[in-house]
Amino acid sequence: MNMHVMRPTRRGFLAGTAGLIIGFHLGLRAKAATGTSVNGAPAGAQGNQFAYDAFVRIAPDDTVTVLSKHLEMGQGPYTGLTTIVAEELDADWSQMRVVHSPADDKLYANLAYGAMGTGSSSSISNAYEQMRQAGATARAMLVQAAAEEWGVPAAEITVEKGLIRHAGSGRESGFGALAEKASQVKLNGAAPLKDPKDFRLIGSDRPRLDTSTKSDGTAIFTIDIQLPGMATAVVLHPTQFGAKPAKVDDQETRKVKGVIDVKPIPQGVAVFAETTFAALKGREALKVEWDTSAAEKRSSAEIIAEYQNAARGPGVEIANTGDIEKGFAGEGVKVFEAEYIFPYLAHAPMEPLDAVLTKAEDGTIDAYLGSQSPTGDQRSIAAGLGIDPSQVRIHTQFAGGSFGRRAEQDSIYAGEAAVAYKAFGQNRPLKFLWTREDDIRGGYYRPIYVHKLRGALAPDGTVAAWDQTIVGQSILAGTHMEAYLQGGPDATSHEGASDAPYAIANKRVTLHTTKTGVPVLWWRSVGHTHTGFTTETFLDELLVAAGLDPVEGRLALLKDQARHAAVLKRAAEMADWGKPVPAGRARGVAVHKSFGTYVAQVAEISVGPSGQPRVHKVWCAVDCGVAINPNIIRAQMEGGIGYGLGAVLFGEITLGQDGHVAQSNFHDYRSLRIEEMPEVEVDILASSEAPTGVGEPGVPPIGPAVANAWRVLTKQPVRRLPFQSPAV
Repeated sequence: MNMHVMRPTRRGFLAGTAGLIIGFHLGLRAKAATGTSVNGAPAGAQGNQFAYDAFVRIAPDDTVTVLSKHLEMGQGPYTGLTTIVAEELDADWSQMRVVHSPADDKLYANLAYGAMGTGSSSSISNAYEQMRQAGATARAMLVQAAAEEWGVPAAEITVEKGLIRHAGSGRESGFGALAEKASQVKLNGAAPLKDPKDFRLIGSDRPRLDTSTKSDGTAIFTIDIQLPGMATAVVLHPTQFGAKPAKVDDQETRKVKGVIDVKPIPQGVAVFAETTFAALKGREALKVEWDTSAAEKRSSAEIIAEYQNAARGPGVEIANTGDIEKGFAGEGVKVFEAEYIFPYLAHAPMEPLDAVLTKAEDGTIDAYLGSQSPTGDQRSIAAGLGIDPSQVRIHTQFAGGSFGRRAEQDSIYAGEAAVAYKAFGQNRPLKFLWTREDDIRGGYYRPIYVHKLRGALAPDGTVAAWDQTIVGQSILAGTHMEAYLQGGPDATSHEGASDAPYAIANKRVTLHTTKTGVPVLWWRSVGHTHTGFTTETFLDELLVAAGLDPVEGRLALLKDQARHAAVLKRAAEMADWGKPVPAGRARGVAVHKSFGTYVAQVAEISVGPSGQPRVHKVWCAVDCGVAINPNIIRAQMEGGIGYGLGAVLFGEITLGQDGHVAQSNFHDYRSLRIEEMPEVEVDILASSEAPTGVGEPGVPPIGPAVANAWRVLTKQPVRRLPFQSPAV
């Protein structure tokens, strides 16, 4: 949907709120907040973005606006963070609103890694106590203001559903009438937090704050934004990673109606036009000769073959417990071996990468984009334009999905948008757009991985030894985040394997870190995408070979892992594990912890018409600590199951001859279709532990659960993904 987005002046914004808005920020004196980006739509463009330093603001009409430091890309932080504030504030849900915060690492950093960003399923976990304290502080300041206004003890004042009351005098007030006075209150110490037993909103289903506008089409995404005089830019990128434009013939492009200009940039050749259609037609007409001297020319098959060869040799030791050689040399031990191959995976969000840049009268830049790393994007845009980051204002928009794609380590696409804008002259607003074909072919994939495993079963059926070698490309190496490695291995390559929970006395995990010219990136659940599959399928084979039930065998190995065991038991109970299944069907199970959250799944499958697994139902048990909003947790488990299932059944990016990407869009990079989505039943275990993330942990168990069921049904283990691969 395209719509013209108005950009109000400061005066217009304040008039629209009918008066003063009071903001609260932990550790800072409360002060007036003067504006923000309106939920999903630009506000205060052309240098009129109004700064504030608050998590909570209250308007005279009693509405409470929460500033989310985390991107809303479908996973629910807008609602979750607002729920936490509303709980401690004792607000009524109907008065709650939410907008995205400005880009500011000092105020809005993700506490999990010290910089502003949304990732690692950390939105709720890193902000839980922070947002509780924000709500409690706002409540305490309002109560103190009411006590002073009414001349009564603060201890006698109650707050419930947005109303402040003093029973003895019969006085009551909404929040708005006391907001200005509350801004002058100085609290003596931190405001007390609620006892969780008194929670009224946390733990109960809340309707998502972004559902209605996304349902009726009024929600504004970056791709929807239209500014007066705005042009559109697309870039012709090379078809081989690492190639550069050597010679450009743009004569035919310049003849296309609506094309404004053509400019070579380091990333390719940019075409600027009055409309998206004209830009795309102009790009089609370009003739470019590429310098491929530094290009990655290996095919996927060649890369995999090199990885397979590497897996035969010793790697960097990540984990080593017990005596691995003794475990394999025991009397009567049976040794099992397996090799697993995982392809490149694209993220394929519904809304491709995009950004809108416009220059204010004072020379500063307003940038509108679904930013997963606002301060990173701010720095990258500033670098591309050759200005200081303080001269760039990030207006974070709704994002139509990401799955990690918008969190590039070095904010590459935001920087590319800035380079294109600078080349264009910055004399009018510019929408910078990647098409889905650009994105599917553009790299930043989940890396290729090869795993080689050996397992030993003792005569009594116990797992005597486990030896796992992992070969793959580091996600952090070669980026500014390489410093986090401190010269060591990339944990995203082995997480979920090196710290697997099973009590195996003799265990070793080693890693070969490879290099390719293919840009790689975290993909929903990162290393757990492949380690969860290998650990859960290979272990399943060992347990069955030992004559053990897959659930009971796992539970015996999880004797010291109470939360793993609890979700596994619950999923098995939900599925009536052990009872007969319908003819022609089989069930498989998997349990995996990622990002602090424990998930177990049982999948029931049959052989579908195409010879692929047809997944009929999935039972899912999850322990994510305190459940802020059960509705969102269930939705994220369902979404993770659908996303992960599509990947293991169909997902594969392949490099062909000379390193060219074979896939380009949903017709050849398949996602799960609605009629293929299984019935999903989710149970959330009650917990008093600190909340953890749910955006990613639903993904890792679904692949191995289906593969384990497939092995039961067909007697064929799954050694290569996706299932449709001829090697299966």
